[in-house]
Amino acid sequence: MRIVHFGHSCVLVDTGTARLLFDPGAWSTGFEEVRDLDAVLVTHRHPDHLDPARLPDLLAANPKAVLYAADELDGATPARPGDVLDIAGAYVHVLDAPHEEVHPSVEVPTNVGYLVDHGAFYHPGDSLTVPEQKVDILAVPTAAPWMKVSEAADFLGKVGPRIAIPIHEAIAARTEIYYRVLSTTAPEGTEFMVLPRGESAEL
Repeated sequence: MRIVHFGHSCVLVDTGTARLLFDPGAWSTGFEEVRDLDAVLVTHRHPDHLDPARLPDLLAANPKAVLYAADELDGATPARPGDVLDIAGAYVHVLDAPHEEVHPSVEVPTNVGYLVDHGAFYHPGDSLTVPEQKVDILAVPTAAPWMKVSEAADFLGKVGPRIAIPIHEAIAARTEIYYRVLSTTAPEGTEFMVLPRGESAEL
């Protein structure tokens, strides 16, 4: 199995029979140049996992690729928990892997996990759901507003793969995501204020 990581959650997996691209999102780079894809698989519709601006060109350049998605998406084949997808000789089990909670007041989309060839590779999306099958290569989320690093470590320990590759790392450099959660969940009467670095402010 050959794997290319295009940053954040976008991963190309070549099983030897199938070329599978997972989560081509807005914070990933270079995936639009990939050719000869058999499938594009989307765990959920957050823009860091699915870039609607680049997706049409990607699919046009890969005419035999089937688009799979957990959510309703134009042109996509539904990927539902329990489905087993036969993609060019590779078998992809769709797992019930709910999106982790950001905050009780923050709505999250439907998320699924994709388990390739009975555990050869597992992409959980924005979930820490542990599959029943033994996993050889795990794409492990490493940073998120819905996760502590200790939870990532616990997830890695529970799955126990031979190899773990970090994904979902680009968000660590995007403080605005964390600020948005804090500002929208701040209690009434609290103003969440980001101060410019090196500048004084009258508060």
